[in-house]
Amino acid sequence: MTTGTDRPTDPSSGGREHRPLVVHRGPGTPRAAVLLLHGGRADGLGPPPRLNLPALRMRPFGSAVSRELRGREVLLASVRYRCRGWNGPRADAARDARAALDELAARAPDLPVVLVGHSMGGRAALLTGGHPAVRGIVALAPWCPPDEPVAHLRDRTLVLLHDADDRVTDAEGSWLLADRARRAGARAHTVVMPRGGHTMLRGARRWHRLTVDLVAALLDGRPVPEAAAGVRPG
Repeated sequence: MTTGTDRPTDPSSGGREHRPLVVHRGPGTPRAAVLLLHGGRADGLGPPPRLNLPALRMRPFGSAVSRELRGREVLLASVRYRCRGWNGPRADAARDARAALDELAARAPDLPVVLVGHSMGGRAALLTGGHPAVRGIVALAPWCPPDEPVAHLRDRTLVLLHDADDRVTDAEGSWLLADRARRAGARAHTVVMPRGGHTMLRGARRWHRLTVDLVAALLDGRPVPEAAAGVRPG
């Protein structure tokens, strides 16, 4: 699955090349893919720890997607970050997300991919959403700075889920980014989650169920399910 000769090394691997794509479920001939991106920190050049709570937080979402798509030829994978943090203009998580998408494209050309990212992973998903392989994005309590670019999201479908009481990332930032993306030509939707905060632990079943429904709709090319309570269509 190597996509080039000049690949970055993993700072925790003793100089071995960094492999950003981790495949959890890989059918022989996948027809689509779901790529999970966990959260992190604003700054941190060291690698994520072995016991990485942001990565563990995404496991129930991966399990829920896997159960829902059982019997379908859908590849399930996640992004392995080199660094724990975003690190300003380096945007390390987005760089790893792009590399993982390139690896998926090399593995299976024309494979449609849905990105599911939480917090920093949501920011990385939104920033890389213009990649040719990306069909849609589900961003969970994403980190959305006010000056984030959106022009590349034209003709993409994105859904941002956020609890207004989140004290780590700002829900208003999600609503404003969705508005700007809509004006740039994206099919942008927002979902006001009634509980969950940033960790998505309270009301977790609702977060998992809605994410699974959204992923299935995006993979099938169906409209976003407006019947879900709290969805504000774009």
